[in-house]
Amino acid sequence: MSTDTAPTHVGGRGGEQRIGQRELLTLISALMALMALGIDLMLPAFDDIRVAFDLGEASPRTGQVITVFFLGLAVSQLVYGPLADRFGRKPILYVGIGIYLVGAVGSALAPTFELLLLSRFVWGVGAAGARVVATAIVRDRFEGGAMAKAMSQIMAVFMLVPVLAPTLGTGIIAILPWRGVFWFCVVWAIVIGLWSLRLRETLDPAHRRPLRFGPMWNGYAEVTRTPVTFGYTIATVFLQGVFTTYLASSELLISDVFGRRAQFPFIFGLVAVLFGLGALINGRIVVRLGVHRLVNRVYAILIPLVTLSVVVSVSAGGTPNFWLFMPLLGLTLASFMFLMPNLNTAALEPVGHLAGTASALSGAARMGGGAVLGTIVSAQVSDSTTPFSIGVAVLCLGSWLSVLVVRRRSPRLAVDHLTSATPTSPTGAVIG
Repeated sequence: MSTDTAPTHVGGRGGEQRIGQRELLTLISALMALMALGIDLMLPAFDDIRVAFDLGEASPRTGQVITVFFLGLAVSQLVYGPLADRFGRKPILYVGIGIYLVGAVGSALAPTFELLLLSRFVWGVGAAGARVVATAIVRDRFEGGAMAKAMSQIMAVFMLVPVLAPTLGTGIIAILPWRGVFWFCVVWAIVIGLWSLRLRETLDPAHRRPLRFGPMWNGYAEVTRTPVTFGYTIATVFLQGVFTTYLASSELLISDVFGRRAQFPFIFGLVAVLFGLGALINGRIVVRLGVHRLVNRVYAILIPLVTLSVVVSVSAGGTPNFWLFMPLLGLTLASFMFLMPNLNTAALEPVGHLAGTASALSGAARMGGGAVLGTIVSAQVSDSTTPFSIGVAVLCLGSWLSVLVVRRRSPRLAVDHLTSATPTSPTGAVIG
């Protein structure tokens, strides 16, 4: 039986149920979408948020609605990881969904901008639970190239959210008050929570770790002492910084710098389509080329792209031609779909016995560092694309240099062993 249809037995109410590989990957994508919806559905509401909280026209402070969410994602993953390795994936998933609901409801009811930011932070804390569990489940079930392929399939479905969310958010605001975007996320979280009852616990009992400071510290220390894991995580921090900068600045750039406010949902969605295409293509070619070889080739394209974007922006005085600048930006961001899943895969490969802890630490570093870097860069963006372009170029260069350092310290990566692997069950048995 193929890995796309091989069923696994899943406990649930009313007896034992069966969930196939496709449903498993779709469910994990939906769990990840809890995070994406909490980000992208908000973007069309930025103008209403400025008015509701008297922030001033074209205020960049609305970007904080995104960055504090990422900070909540970052700090809480350090807690979720050890908990998921001790108590299992499902209990921690339900804790995360519960906190997610508290943050979303709090955001919907927040009377001040400060309380909105606090609720958004709590919301991010809840979303982190789903993110850690989803990533850990993938590592529980897959290895090597099969894991990279699974992550790409998940990301392809996951990227449908940024395609649809701004348009969906615009539609919600056209019918309901702008806070309706928050209530939509509440409903989505409840639906996904009920669906996840079909999911079986994937943590191998032999891999359960005691919830004591010593083992937790040792686990985190082992992850940070693993050169590939540490170095590739740093590389993804820089890439996440670019992604956070784009999310926080896209509405301002498209609406104010390029004067295309009415087209924002469609332009944002089109860029997200490139994300999805990149993820789909990556899933098809990573097994043939191998993770490390593919990463090398993508950086060889990415660095010239971001350099060209800087030249285009500076030469146009910060207001370049829309039809030149946006395709360059779209291709730059799409290339991340060939980098993020593969760098994550390579980072987790040496520490599979610490999947929850490693996923938490790498995710915390990526989200936290990316939020800080994104806040610094996006705060410089107002009526020009030049600060944005320079910031993106510097961050991409930092990511590339991080990978080069890892390669110099680990020459064995020249032999790419992450090409193909057979997916395994939580107990290590071959699926299908």
